[in-house]
Amino acid sequence: MSNEPLPIDQNEHRAIVGVCVLAAFADGSQSETERARIEQIVKGFSGEGLDVAVVYQDVLGGRFSMSTAAGQLHTPAARALAYEMAVCVCNADGVMTDSEKKFLSDLHQALQLQSSSTEAHQQSAQALAGQPPVIAAPPLPNTNREGEVDRMILNAAIMNGALEMMPHTLATMAIVPLQMRMVYRVGQAYGYELDRGHVKDFLGTVGIGLTSQVFEGFTRQLVGGFARRLGGGLLGGLVGEATGSAVAFASTYALGQVARQYYASGRTLSASQLKDVFSTMLANGQSMRGRYSGDILQRSRQVNVTDLLPLARQL
Repeated sequence: MSNEPLPIDQNEHRAIVGVCVLAAFADGSQSETERARIEQIVKGFSGEGLDVAVVYQDVLGGRFSMSTAAGQLHTPAARALAYEMAVCVCNADGVMTDSEKKFLSDLHQALQLQSSSTEAHQQSAQALAGQPPVIAAPPLPNTNREGEVDRMILNAAIMNGALEMMPHTLATMAIVPLQMRMVYRVGQAYGYELDRGHVKDFLGTVGIGLTSQVFEGFTRQLVGGFARRLGGGLLGGLVGEATGSAVAFASTYALGQVARQYYASGRTLSASQLKDVFSTMLANGQSMRGRYSGDILQRSRQVNVTDLLPLARQL
């Protein structure tokens, strides 16, 4: 008898999306960015006729609930994925409210999940989402500051490209803290001690929204490697690991180079100038990615999910 997990079928895909919508409204409201990202999740199920508007109508009309999800998610793989996605949605903005905590607790009970298999995931997700980028780090040497900043940015880009290749939602959650950590260290190299709020504002000004980026990653994980690893029968139109890895590499590289120019100039660049520089550097990062594909693949094979928190602290 095969030990392979049963495929996640179309009805279970729809139920997973429904759970994501429930999670998005767990705190009483949902942002437009969250709505757009959930629509991307639905689009990932190519050819399955999933209509996000109908899912929303069912949730808001009370026709889809946790008990409905429990009845439609038959396989352990589907239940585990639905819960992990809900955890990621609730942690997308870095803050877990009491209502979101209660939602996850109720969902855990409704799906009859084993606590031992979900507690570590939830704790790690919360820690990654709230990971401060201002942990003390040794300053880069002034003797070769430019070279060291370049090396650090490239290492961060390779690491984030590798994380997008890993078949686990927590890998995606580590990308934003690592990017924030990188911006902090770049600012530190040029004499600026930054706090979490400043780094978040910087990412927003450049055009990399934290919630947007997290949901982009969840979309790739859901319709890409993680779902396929669990036996999901997804067909064409998938956003593959290679695409997600290229985006993570290029965006991280571009963000690092923009931060470098911004802080090296004494923070004199305007918001429009920052966006222009980011656009240019993003194209550079996209052209460079192939050169480092081997390094990215090797790093993806070396990193374990349990290593992600130390990586967020130490990069």
